Amino acid sequence: MTIRRASQDDIPMLSELLRQVCNVHHQGRPDLFKPDGVKYTPDQLAELMQDDNRPIFVADTEEGVKGYAFCMFKEHPGDTCVTDIRTLYIDDLCVDEQCRGQHIGRQLYEFVLRFARETGCYNVTLNVWCCNPDAIRFYESCGLIPQKIGMETIL
Repeated sequence: MTIRRASQDDIPMLSELLRQVCNVHHQGRPDLFKPDGVKYTPDQLAELMQDDNRPIFVADTEEGVKGYAFCMFKEHPGDTCVTDIRTLYIDDLCVDEQCRGQHIGRQLYEFVLRFARETGCYNVTLNVWCCNPDAIRFYESCGLIPQKIGMETIL
């Protein structure tokens, strides 16, 4: 398996994986997530691929792309409260539902960690939905710990 930057040729599989993620979220929170939705259109994906501040990495196997990590750099220069550190935020990480349990997600995450170190980041952060306990267990197994908690009241 090779982990590399996403290319235009990856858009169909990225769209499929984005649909899978949306369906996991839809199962947990159908009040918030539509079935078979996608976070980005093909045109938006093509535009994101041109943005070096939002790298997209794919896990490419002999059978094709089986996972991705959408990332973005976050900084707060000149902020009067938050320190001036560089963070690599994982906006989305997904492994094809047919390939889960094969350590593709772990390899993607470790690749992102190396990339973050090489690009001078202080930390790597992400958000995970409470309705996705498998993802929570996965991230905990990778050594992540809670940084903050989002809360809500449904009216």
